[in-house]
Amino acid sequence: MIDIFRKEINSFLNSIIAYIVISVFLTAIGLLMWVFPETSILSYGFADMDTLFSFGPYVLMFLVPAITMRMFAEEKKSGTMELLLTQPLTDFQIIFGKFLAGFALVLFSILPTILYYFSIYNLGNPPGNIDTAGIIGSYIGLLLLGMIFTSIGIFASSLNDNQVVSFITAIFLCFIFYYGFESLSGLDIWGSSASIIEQTGILYHYNFLSKGLIDFRNVVYFLSITGFMILLTKFVLSSRKW
Repeated sequence: MIDIFRKEINSFLNSIIAYIVISVFLTAIGLLMWVFPETSILSYGFADMDTLFSFGPYVLMFLVPAITMRMFAEEKKSGTMELLLTQPLTDFQIIFGKFLAGFALVLFSILPTILYYFSIYNLGNPPGNIDTAGIIGSYIGLLLLGMIFTSIGIFASSLNDNQVVSFITAIFLCFIFYYGFESLSGLDIWGSSASIIEQTGILYHYNFLSKGLIDFRNVVYFLSITGFMILLTKFVLSSRKW
C-alpha cells in the first residue's frame, strides 16, 4: 500500500496537473475571500472564515475529481491495470494506497488556507477577535468532505478508462451526494420522510461541522460514506477478475 501511495504522489508531483489544480483552488478561494465584493471579508467586516467553508465545498467538487480522475482510468488505458492486479497486493491495499495519495493532495491544497486564518486573526478588532475553536471544527468538516469526494473520485475513475468521463462522473456524483438529497427533500411529496432524505445527503451533516459543532454522528456519517464508496470500488476491481 505504501508503494502505491508513493507511486501516486510521485506521479502527481512529476506532472503539471497537480500544481495547476492546487493553484486554481487557492486562487479561487483567495478571490472569494479577499477580492469579490459580494463575499470578501473586507467588505462585510466580520472576522470569520465563513466564505471558505461555504464556497470551499463547491471548489473541492471540481478540484478532487481533477486529482482522482487518472488514478484507475490511466492504469486501464495504458494497460498497466492487469500488471497492478497481479502484484502481491490485495484490492483494498491498491485502493487505499490511491485513496491516501488523493487525500494527501487535498490536504496539501487546503493547508495553505491557514494563512488566511492568521491574516484575519491579526485584522480583527481587537486582534484575535475570531472564533478559533469554531474554525478548527470547520476545518475538520472540510477535510472530512474532501475525504468523501476523494473516495467518490476514485470510484468514478475505476468505472472506465477515459479520464474526462471519470472527471465528469465524479463531479456529478459529488454534487448529488452533497446537494442533491437536500434539494430532493424540499419537494412536497415526501411528507414526514423529507427529513430522512435530507439527512442522507452530505450537506445536512457538513452544515453542523462547518459551524464548529463536532458531533460523533456526523463524523460517523462521513466515514461510512467513504467506506461505502471504497467498497464499491473494490467491487468494480473484483468484477474484472470474473
